[in-house]
Amino acid sequence: MAIFNLKKREIECKIVYYGPGRCGKTTNLESIFRTYQKQITGEMVSINTEGDRTLFFDFLPMGLGKIRGCEIRAQLYTVPGQVRYSSTRKLVLRGVDGIIFVADSFKVRREKNMLSLQDLQKNLKEYGINILKIPLVMQYNKRDLAEEGLPLMSLEMMERDLNRQLKVPSFSASAITGDGVGETLQGCMKLTLEFLQKQLKWAE
Repeated sequence: MAIFNLKKREIECKIVYYGPGRCGKTTNLESIFRTYQKQITGEMVSINTEGDRTLFFDFLPMGLGKIRGCEIRAQLYTVPGQVRYSSTRKLVLRGVDGIIFVADSFKVRREKNMLSLQDLQKNLKEYGINILKIPLVMQYNKRDLAEEGLPLMSLEMMERDLNRQLKVPSFSASAITGDGVGETLQGCMKLTLEFLQKQLKWAE
């Protein structure tokens, strides 16, 4: 849940990048760190071992400026995608305000995407959160690899697999080149701030 400091007129919200292992969650944060240096308010923290795979989480704080006199700050987190770190994923989700689900476009990763989305739904449910009611966007990552002739799923197939029921905004992206990374974050922040405005009503 976002922290609203009425005296300082500050809102701090938590955005979590979720998805299967090696889908590009950390690469998203690295791209944001490079691209939005002016908005970054601290160092990116990563805890990587085992061939640079995320074992706990990545963390990146950002300042997003003022909306109607209220300073907006966002804390960006990733979760470890590997199946065995389910309890860590659940822990990182605690207090989440908005979610970016990063799906891997590789054909061979189709089942991993769907299992990860089910895992997200299950972990949210254990916190009493309905996946249909929390700010959520989809990112279909690694689209740049189509140019190298690698077998990717079509965007239509990914929409059918992952977004047929959710019907949330979705973005085509390449975290490695930065294409679509900012748009994805902006889409999630827009939904999150609209959601928080209904709850906190700071802009009235």
